[in-house]
Amino acid sequence: MPACRLEPIRPPLPLRAICGLGALNRLSRRTSHTNGLTVGSIPDPIIMAKINGNEIRPGYVIEHDGGLWVAVKTNTVKPGKGGAYNQVELKNLINGTKLNERFRSAETVEQIRLDLKDFSFLYEQDDALVFMDTQSYEQLELNKDFVGDRSAFLQDGMMVTVQLYEERPIGISLPDYVTLTITEADPVVKGQTAASSYKPAVLENGIRVLVPPFIGAGERIIVDTNEITYVRRAD
Repeated sequence: MPACRLEPIRPPLPLRAICGLGALNRLSRRTSHTNGLTVGSIPDPIIMAKINGNEIRPGYVIEHDGGLWVAVKTNTVKPGKGGAYNQVELKNLINGTKLNERFRSAETVEQIRLDLKDFSFLYEQDDALVFMDTQSYEQLELNKDFVGDRSAFLQDGMMVTVQLYEERPIGISLPDYVTLTITEADPVVKGQTAASSYKPAVLENGIRVLVPPFIGAGERIIVDTNEITYVRRAD
């Protein structure tokens, strides 16, 4: 069965649906402007729910400054003074502009509740990623840019959740944690078990992370796909 293919296009819509996927419904007139530029409109109607700022994860779609934004990257920052905050890179779903925002745990945002559908990752082909609907067995082809840096964590058969509006994908969520093997790392320091000074390591997918000094090449570790950080040794 041929795969459906999605390609980025110019504003006002960030993606074009190929092979019969539905287009977005009429946009409401409620828009937002930043420095005189329109940053988006809210499709009407959409069900929303409040979440704390520190709960935003890559792939989440939120309402911010009156527009629809998808979280591309998130990073928990713990400064020496003051409380921790979530540094989030956002991409506007209407015009494709990017924005970096700081969200604290006390802040709340509106998460857009979209249709959720489970897909299984099949394979990568050039700049495309091919998934299969686990219910209909139809294939869906997405550009790697749609998934972003997290595409490196996709594994054969991995289950992902695609967020759809009017049958058109506008977000994707991967498992929070994956198990990967370290291919390169500095030698293990004998007797050193504390993680006071982390060292660089390269994972089997080419991603670089910092690991404790007692972790060596050939070991399997758990990695946070949202923060792209070491969590612990795999069992």
